[in-house]
Amino acid sequence: MSFKRLEADDFLVSSDAISATAWTTNSPTLTAFYTSSVQANDSSGDYYLNVYSTTATSSIQFAIAYGNEAGSGSANYNNAVNGKSPTGTIFGQWQDLVIGDENTNFIFGTITSSQFFALPIERQCYKESLFLGSLTLNLTGSSGSIQLTDNSNYVSSVQFCEAGRIFQLITGSAGSRATLTSRNTSQGYSANSGSYGWLLPDIGTIILNPLALADFAVSGGIGLQYSGSTTASAAPNVSPNIALFNAISASGAAGNGFTLNSQETITSDYVFVRPRSSEFNYSENPSFISGSTGEVLYSQFITNPQVYITTIGLYNDSNELLAVAKLSRPLLKDFTKEALVRVKLDF
Repeated sequence: MSFKRLEADDFLVSSDAISATAWTTNSPTLTAFYTSSVQANDSSGDYYLNVYSTTATSSIQFAIAYGNEAGSGSANYNNAVNGKSPTGTIFGQWQDLVIGDENTNFIFGTITSSQFFALPIERQCYKESLFLGSLTLNLTGSSGSIQLTDNSNYVSSVQFCEAGRIFQLITGSAGSRATLTSRNTSQGYSANSGSYGWLLPDIGTIILNPLALADFAVSGGIGLQYSGSTTASAAPNVSPNIALFNAISASGAAGNGFTLNSQETITSDYVFVRPRSSEFNYSENPSFISGSTGEVLYSQFITNPQVYITTIGLYNDSNELLAVAKLSRPLLKDFTKEALVRVKLDF
């Protein structure tokens, strides 16, 4: 075994971004959406609704949760205490997670809202974050359909919150704003109710603006109606989570769906090992020398030594082995040869 100290220019750090589909189906677009009656009727169903890609309940892709500051949209925990309900709990939970201030509401574009839909993507579906510009969410309601994407391609400075980066949701697909009409503002927001929500790529979550979705088509919405909605007096007795699920699954049934990719940054450390012509030409293998006299057994080992490099070990200053690199095939080394071996460490 021979040692050589590495110099500063023997090290190089590189980062590469790798994208992949977010869904466990390995397809970039989900067009089939299912729920579980067991989960929906369980106590957890009062707070969120899991959405699956198949009828098997092991394939969770994302969840739907509705938050309302006043507690509307779900029954109170205690009829004697108004406003204390699962939707109020959800609102406070996400308000603390995303905004970090219980006195500040969600601001979608320029409109402040005391309610929202949260679509947290199942954690196993992405490794680091959601891939900006890959989102296309199709929604269908009583007043029409809409496609939503993020505005990451149209901002010069990124907004941050307690949950990381924030990007507004606009009408369009795959990061491109749709052709603007009277239904939308110049930014791609709804005509009267602000942006369609937020994309929070660093925690894998989409926040939807119910006010924008509840608008009729003429104002850029889909006429989304649910129990507790602020639109009109004819809001049906449908839970908010079920209403949004129906809007998503209706688009899937029409051949559209929910497209999303994830992104991961792979950091690689490159270590360049350079055996010079005068280095690493002898071996400490006991077969090189006589065990009794310490002499080299074969004269060619003196005049023309040849060894084969098979393994490279990386040690720290305390002589502790940190990593081992195996060559794909033995590398012949003698006084007439120099080598350059690149060791790649991914983590």
